[in-house]
Amino acid sequence: MNPLRQLAEFGQSLWVDNLQRSYITQGTLKKFIDGDGLKGLTSNPTIFQKAVSGSEDYQDLFDAAKGKGVSGNDVYEQLAVRDVQGAADILRPVYDSLKGQDGYASLEVSPRLALDTKGTLEEARRLWKTLARPNVMIKVPGTVPGVPAFEQLTAEGINVNVTLLFSQERYREIAHAYVAGLEKFAASGGDVSRVASVASFFVSRIDALVDKEIEKKVKAGVTAEQQKALESLSGKVAIANAKLAYRAFKEVFSGARWEALAKKGARVQRVLWASTSTKSPKLRDVLYVEELIGRDTVNTMPPATIDAFRDHGKVRPSLEEDLPAAEATMRQLETSGISMKTVTDELATDGIRLFEESFDKLLSAVGEKLAKQ
Repeated sequence: MNPLRQLAEFGQSLWVDNLQRSYITQGTLKKFIDGDGLKGLTSNPTIFQKAVSGSEDYQDLFDAAKGKGVSGNDVYEQLAVRDVQGAADILRPVYDSLKGQDGYASLEVSPRLALDTKGTLEEARRLWKTLARPNVMIKVPGTVPGVPAFEQLTAEGINVNVTLLFSQERYREIAHAYVAGLEKFAASGGDVSRVASVASFFVSRIDALVDKEIEKKVKAGVTAEQQKALESLSGKVAIANAKLAYRAFKEVFSGARWEALAKKGARVQRVLWASTSTKSPKLRDVLYVEELIGRDTVNTMPPATIDAFRDHGKVRPSLEEDLPAAEATMRQLETSGISMKTVTDELATDGIRLFEESFDKLLSAVGEKLAKQ
């Protein structure tokens, strides 16, 4: 059996972390759905930048914009909205058959709004209205200003994919904000059963940065015993961090407060594992899929990881295996002189910077295409 399809047996949904026009026009997305059991899709500025720069799929929009004085940002939004709407329409049968449990496509607010609560709210509301599909999610960064924006959007019944989460602490804030938002929505007479959300918790970037910190410490000079302890952490921290975040998920979405919402039809905010392609050649290429399989989760994989897991992935309910070992890994990290808070803070800041850079490249690519008209 296709290992990708087996994920559903353990409560995990497969999403693809990619979108381009050909996914819609050439049937690629439909093939993922029919062949692999795909149930959703994520997009971001980096993905759209590659799609615009690497194809002629959007020439019709550039032609239509000729001589009209429209900005590159306007044209980008047109193509992004069209693609996400098209993806949502292809995913709509999944959404309908699962009664809204899955079948979503995501579109991100501008990375320039990552530290702007009011701006995030305004753009998220506008995109939600523009997309006009029940099975879309608006991606909002899980920054400090993003938390109240997310809570308010949930209180308005808007589906949100909270992205760029690295720390267990920030994840807890987001999970609690979701519960609070649903309570407000219910109090206003809203139907909480139609609200869906995911919390995008990033994985491989943590190991990549931890490995750099290990290398710095080893180069600075350590004993053989210290070097062995440091190197034993390589490739383990991201999975341990994710497992403990999932434990927090189970704590938040249980108990009297949550049960009161669940009785009204509320859905848990699923944890979505993002950045699940391995960055190190030393690691198994499907490591971050195989080790994070569990109920009420999503794994959004780039196409290459989907292909690899289809070919040689091994499926088991791994997410709650050996939590004491995960705790021990995190303790050992701190004992070795590497602060997880520093790691996650740096990754969160860097994540915003990278998305802003990708957004600038995207607008530049669109501008170049427009200039050729």
